[in-house]
Amino acid sequence: MNFDFDTPVERRGTFSSKWSRYADKTGNNGEEIIPLWLADMDFQVSPAIREALRRDCEHGVFGYSNTPQELIDTVCSYLKKEHDWEIDPDWLLWLPGARTGLALSCLAFAGEGETVATFTPIYPPFLHIPKETKRNVLALPLKEDNQFWTIDFAALEQAFKKGVSLLLLCNPHNPVGRVFTRQELAQLSEICLANDVIVCSDEHHSGIILDEDKRHCPLSTISPEIAARTLTLMGPGKSFNISGLQISFAVISDQMLRQRFKESGYALVSDLPLPAYSAALAGYKDSTNWLKALITYLRGNRDLVEEFVKTRLAPVTVTHVEGTYLSWLDMRALALEDPSEFFEDAGVGLFDGEFFGLPGFLRLNFACPRNLLLQALERMEIAVADFRR
Repeated sequence: MNFDFDTPVERRGTFSSKWSRYADKTGNNGEEIIPLWLADMDFQVSPAIREALRRDCEHGVFGYSNTPQELIDTVCSYLKKEHDWEIDPDWLLWLPGARTGLALSCLAFAGEGETVATFTPIYPPFLHIPKETKRNVLALPLKEDNQFWTIDFAALEQAFKKGVSLLLLCNPHNPVGRVFTRQELAQLSEICLANDVIVCSDEHHSGIILDEDKRHCPLSTISPEIAARTLTLMGPGKSFNISGLQISFAVISDQMLRQRFKESGYALVSDLPLPAYSAALAGYKDSTNWLKALITYLRGNRDLVEEFVKTRLAPVTVTHVEGTYLSWLDMRALALEDPSEFFEDAGVGLFDGEFFGLPGFLRLNFACPRNLLLQALERMEIAVADFRR
């Protein structure tokens, strides 16, 4: 079955956070700003998901809902098939999204005034949620060598010796696109265990692996010991483009950790709505072929971005994306005062690296029709060429 990712879907006037950001602003070229900043995709969901939601709408009743047993069983089967990770259904706790999981983890596993560590650059909530919950944030910069980013294990060990209660990990990493190897995760696990650090591992992008020689490895599969110290956040939102339906889950194998997480405020989390459950089930159960086609398309977009930057956007450079649909652009060689504003003036909306803890970079979401992506890149090319003249 063929799936159409090329035909644009009109998102203006749909209350889209991504598209409404620049609704009242145009670039200096007088044209509408192409939004490539927020991490959702400009593609329709799979036919199976649309059909599931159509059935819900035709039924027409949207009362309170319980988590369907079929969805629980399907998630367990999915984790076993995709990651060789056998979980007990009792380990699953349903959430409206990663942010809720991060906040509850800070409340559960780090006391007020204690230190929560994370690797930067990082998805902004990793930095502001600990502060909002009155925890200290320790930013641990990833090491960068020729646009390849790795964990600085020596710095990590030194930091942990000073006292860290919780590590917030993002794998695949947003925004640098790394899919951490099993060896890297094993080394990370050893350091966390040696220093009695609990890990909240956000793995929401685990279904979007673009390099064919890479495979996502859940941290909890490294060893029973690290599994007993890890809370894993996952969900169908990124893979199946249903983030707006607000459905995720935590996997917590250790009963004591699970109880602490529940007591941290989980009682305030409402049951999720029926459409969220229906879409998630249709995604995991009936959208495998759609997801395979999506990944092939995203791989093509990724390659387009990387080749375009290399050949037509110098001195800008870009990190190779192993997983996610997000490119990380290094703008430092241009010495721009405000890189995001520079490209907004050119008609392209990108996410400023300052919010990720690393000014001088920009994040670009390439999950859109290829012609739109190419149009945005060409606008960027003109802006850079004009600036360099």
